[in-house]
Amino acid sequence: MNIVLIGYRGTGKSAVGRLLADRLDLDFYDADEIVEKRGGQSIQKMVAAKGWEFFREREKDVIRELSGIDAAVIATGGGAVLDPENVRLLKHKGRLIWLDADAQTVIARMQADTNNEQRRPSLTGSEPADETGAVMAARAPFYREAADICVDTSGKSLDEIVDEIFSKLAS
Repeated sequence: MNIVLIGYRGTGKSAVGRLLADRLDLDFYDADEIVEKRGGQSIQKMVAAKGWEFFREREKDVIRELSGIDAAVIATGGGAVLDPENVRLLKHKGRLIWLDADAQTVIARMQADTNNEQRRPSLTGSEPADETGAVMAARAPFYREAADICVDTSGKSLDEIVDEIFSKLAS
């Protein structure tokens, strides 16, 4: 069984995923990092040059591959759950954990992330504060529908988040 982390950008999928994989002695895969490595450029540059549709197609290819793995921790891109086939593939061998956070926490994390500009292109062209709240609200039903477990990461350390995931997986 895979543990698949879903959620909006800045909710902790990559950082939590690495720690979770380390504690479970499992391999960790970050779908966004794989797309970037294969594309030879950041998501920002990829989207600027070829558009979101091109990126989503590359993301789907990576998810298709990752869904064939067993016993790993996988961090998806924030929009991966917008595609029902991605969700179906990931659920085949995985439990989906929605990492959620309030908009203020997400904005603060993105501002503190030195790679934010390169890895997280604007989704709407709006200011980050306006965009974050609006896109999080629009995507929440997709995350909720896909998730087996939800963990709010607001105000919690990585260790606290991972401990909560362990607790919820065990129950």
